[in-house]
Amino acid sequence: MTGANGMDSAVRAALLAAGLLCAFAHSPAQAALPSMSAEQIVQKSIAARGGLDAWHKVAALSMTGMLDAGRIRTEKPQDTVPDPRRKKALKVRDARLAARAQPEPGEMVQLPFVMELKRPNRMRLELKFNGATAVQTFDGSSGWKLRPWLGKGAAEPQPLDREELRQAAAQQQLDGFLVDYTAKGSRIALDGVEAVDGREAYKLKVTLKSGEVRHVWVDGASFLEVQVDGQRRMDGKPKTMLTALQDYRRVDGLMMPHRLSTRVAGARDAQTIVVSRVDINPALPDERFAKP
Repeated sequence: MTGANGMDSAVRAALLAAGLLCAFAHSPAQAALPSMSAEQIVQKSIAARGGLDAWHKVAALSMTGMLDAGRIRTEKPQDTVPDPRRKKALKVRDARLAARAQPEPGEMVQLPFVMELKRPNRMRLELKFNGATAVQTFDGSSGWKLRPWLGKGAAEPQPLDREELRQAAAQQQLDGFLVDYTAKGSRIALDGVEAVDGREAYKLKVTLKSGEVRHVWVDGASFLEVQVDGQRRMDGKPKTMLTALQDYRRVDGLMMPHRLSTRVAGARDAQTIVVSRVDINPALPDERFAKP
């Protein structure tokens, strides 16, 4: 699964998790949590994450770590539909993998990444592979991608396609769905209680300004966000993706997840992002989010 497809999938997983970063049990909770309104849950969650004032002071974030890019295949896939571009990309990939020490078949390939976020809705992702750096940027209205693993002809940045641009524009802001949700044009309602990784969590239904519906699961004890959902097109069909948020650590007074695992709803395998460093309010000029 490594190479063009695996790493593009890793990029999508990183972007889906970015606005926040194991499969979770997902079944009805057995015992009731205290009855609370959606607004009460939101306020407790914001307080647990560091407080509204602290988040208002955050203008930018930078996250560094490692992400899963897929497993080494034990056999070559057979294409049902010939695609010269895909075959060329796989040929380039195979040559590059052959030129370096590679993991054993079935072993997960992990790649270093840097994710940068800046208000109001800017994003930059860098992903390193075999001496090359892939870049994807979004400046709030336009986006670009640089995919050097696609070989010759991919050295120039390309604009995001319509679906990629839609996904980039739909990403939550760096403070998440709950902070200032009314000002963002969102509506939030309580959608029940469910067990997440064996712990009871409030399930919040978030209707974005665009009309898109997302869900956030808030732990009933810590009031930290433990799971969010999103949509991704796979094989031409929309799929519900679940991102688990774990290993919260305090960074400059803010509680930040340092492990994020994204999977297709109902599936067991997940792509995991492990964050090793978070920088609050780094100097990020707007040019960082322009065309690479």
